[in-house]
Amino acid sequence: MAKANAKTKAKRQAAEAGRKLIAQNKKARHDYLIIDTYECGLVLTGTEVKSLRQGRASLVDGFVQIDNGEAWLHNVHIPEYAQGTWTNHAARRKRKLLLHRVEIDKLESKSQETGHTIVPLQLYFLKGRAKVEIALAKGKKEYDKRQTLREKQDRREADRAISAARRRQRA
Repeated sequence: MAKANAKTKAKRQAAEAGRKLIAQNKKARHDYLIIDTYECGLVLTGTEVKSLRQGRASLVDGFVQIDNGEAWLHNVHIPEYAQGTWTNHAARRKRKLLLHRVEIDKLESKSQETGHTIVPLQLYFLKGRAKVEIALAKGKKEYDKRQTLREKQDRREADRAISAARRRQRA
C-alpha cells in the first residue's frame, strides 16, 4: 500500500514539474469546500493562447455550467492580446471544456444537488497545452469560513512555537 501511495505521489510531482501556472483562484478555496477535482482541456482561439502565454488571466468570477451534455467555462477573464488585430477574442466569452462523457455526466448529476457548484481552481500549461483544474464544490457558511481561518491560524502558531523551541535547543 505504501508503495502505491509513493508511486502516485511521484507521478503527481512529475506532472506538476511540467506545469506553468497562469492563474489561480484562491478565493474559491476560501468560499467553497472542495469535494472533487478534475483536469480538463480548453477550446481556445489563437489570440487567447498568446495572451495566456503572457501570464494574463483571472478566474475570480468563473464558474462551470453544463448545457446539452457539454461543459462550458463562464466569466473567466482572458484579456485581449495586445498585438492582436481585428481577429482578437472577447475577454469574457464562454469557453468549451474538454472532458470525458463519464466525467461530464458525473459532474452534472452532482452539481444539481443543493448547494453544489463547479468552480475553476487553476489555469496552467501542461506540456504546451492549456488546462484548467475545476472542482466540484459546496458553498461554505460564514461560520465554516471563520472556523477554517481559526484552524489555519492555530497551525501557524503551533509551527512557530515548535521552530522557536528547536532554535532554543540548538543554542
